[in-house]
Amino acid sequence: MAIIKPFKGLRPPKHIAANLASLPYDVMNSEEAAQMAKNKPESLLHITRAEIDCPPGTDIHSETVYKKAAENFQLFKNKGWLIPDSEPMYYIYAQTMGDRTQYGIVGAAACEDYENGIIKKHELTRPDKEEDRMILTKHLNANIAPVFFTYNAVPEIDTIVEKIVYENEPEYDFRGDEMGFGHKLWCIRDTNVNKQIEKLFATKVPYTYIADGHHRTAAAARVGIEMKAKNPNHTGNEPYNYFMAVHFPHNQLKIIDYNRVVKDLNGMSKEQFIAALKNDFEVSEQDSCIHLPKQLHEFGMYLNGSWYQLIAKERTYNNNDPIGVLDVTILSNMVLDKLLDIKDLRTTTRCEFVGGIRGLKILEDKVNSGNMKVAFALHPVSMQQLINIADTGNIMPPKTTWFEPKLRSGLVIYEL
Repeated sequence: MAIIKPFKGLRPPKHIAANLASLPYDVMNSEEAAQMAKNKPESLLHITRAEIDCPPGTDIHSETVYKKAAENFQLFKNKGWLIPDSEPMYYIYAQTMGDRTQYGIVGAAACEDYENGIIKKHELTRPDKEEDRMILTKHLNANIAPVFFTYNAVPEIDTIVEKIVYENEPEYDFRGDEMGFGHKLWCIRDTNVNKQIEKLFATKVPYTYIADGHHRTAAAARVGIEMKAKNPNHTGNEPYNYFMAVHFPHNQLKIIDYNRVVKDLNGMSKEQFIAALKNDFEVSEQDSCIHLPKQLHEFGMYLNGSWYQLIAKERTYNNNDPIGVLDVTILSNMVLDKLLDIKDLRTTTRCEFVGGIRGLKILEDKVNSGNMKVAFALHPVSMQQLINIADTGNIMPPKTTWFEPKLRSGLVIYEL
């Protein structure tokens, strides 16, 4: 069963929370981070993307940047921009996108749960990205940003969350400036309620699942193992045995499509490419301006100024294989690999990935610019597919899931 503990968070005062909270470090480059933090000295990006405060051209993985992050972290605490809570507690983090709100419990997940498979993953991690987050965590001695977990919904937990949200004003309530998404945070100060939540996770939640943040999770677990090995008086109760995660019930989450654009047709003409596609797909040109796939195994394709509908033929997928049934697998096997000779999506420079939050018009724009030749729109993976893949020990192909809204970093920080 899942071990999830309350903890003493480090949080911003209410009046600067909106300015301090930032998007995750990995959804932007250095230039974008600098622009987002412009005229915001209290933005957490001065810590999570500390290269913006270093000389131009500084290697983002250099010791200079990590030391600057630690320096800025201490500065934030000295200035009173981050203040520790006096008692351990859980927090409720609500995110609103359109007419949909998801409520997550912020708690300290156990490193041992990651090691023994209670925390399940569905993606591979890259050693260099793990190392980067591990080094930053050790310099800060804190989890500066939460990871995004899900679990099979538990009605008793839902009831507690609903009661707190209904009866109490949130500590923070603001809208992000990137897409206008709403962000609210409640502190659960009732000791008995905290104990009840901890017991419910320990008795009703056999597994949790990483939705977003595989590298941060792996890095946090590695830091915990390393600190344990260095402590001759280790008891298992030290803060480093845990890391911060926001736990959302699975039925409140929605995965957004993750689309592909490709630079060339591997030497084929438009006519040759479409003829080759017809071996594995039903192909029809569409009258509509943009073709949005409405079901699994249906794809939209934009090529030479026209949208096409592609329907995968039944022999191209395996309904009994959690990976083989995925649309990203069909596209990778039958189009990217078979026709376009793109073998490894982790290393190729011929294919780019576009999160569905940006809409399908961006696919047109990328092709019309001449930088890309063809675009593919995919139907999103379901939460049940993600859970099935994690439960069976399988790994999703790269860039399969896109979650929105993104968690804001800085509303709560977990010190080790």
